[in-house]
Amino acid sequence: MPGSSASRRAPATAASSPSPPPQVSVFPSPQELGSALAQLVAQRQAQSSGGAGGPRFSLGLSGGSLVRILAQELPSAVAAADPARWLLAFADERRVPLDHPESNYGAYKTHLLPKLAVPEEQIVVINPSLPVEEAAADYAKKLKEAFQGEDMPVFDLLILGVGPDGHTCSLFPDHPLLQEREKIVAAISNSPKPPPERITLTLPVLNAARSVVFVATGDGKAAVIKRILEGNEENPLPAALVQPHTGKLYWFLDEPAAKELTIPFEKHSIL
Repeated sequence: MPGSSASRRAPATAASSPSPPPQVSVFPSPQELGSALAQLVAQRQAQSSGGAGGPRFSLGLSGGSLVRILAQELPSAVAAADPARWLLAFADERRVPLDHPESNYGAYKTHLLPKLAVPEEQIVVINPSLPVEEAAADYAKKLKEAFQGEDMPVFDLLILGVGPDGHTCSLFPDHPLLQEREKIVAAISNSPKPPPERITLTLPVLNAARSVVFVATGDGKAAVIKRILEGNEENPLPAALVQPHTGKLYWFLDEPAAKELTIPFEKHSIL
């Protein structure tokens, strides 16, 4: 598992005590990043399972370019695992039909899920036929049931992306949902990025996770990565507000995405 020599702290959140600094790892290419990401999933899965009959491994996924990265690298990395004991959920989802090109679930069903034997009943899926507020409430109910009635789901691992504007999940800069502290899943009907109607995990859930890894590739992300990891801004971008209270935070970047960073980071080559 990659370490880090990154020594600064990310912007403060509402947590009562500062979170440790993130572990920032930089890879020569998306392919090498993907391999390391899959190994991180495998490690977290092994640590959470506790052997035969142990607890399930709960994994939350974002969409976008992560789908193909995981589809290419994850199945072989977890070949020895038992996906029948996995719980899969989505960090955000678009209120579109499940077979729509914009559906995160639909993308994973096409590219990754056929390669993993995760039971359908252990994949938490939006009901897109509901109005967006009801869809969010329904998703929250499903999560609480999946996490055996816990008011605050605690994921073993969340894999998140970040947009060029600093958004993560469907939490956008200066949006009121950044202040949400009660709901675990919130609806958004005016997303700055289409489609407009979405549901998203809220910051309290993201910051309750045992581990969170952000993945960013390409020089189009370089400027915002620098702001998030070095900006220390008075009004932090949404991705900068993700700082697990007791969990670990990782940033997996390729070299173009990391090209503007001046903080120390670990540079990897694993091929």
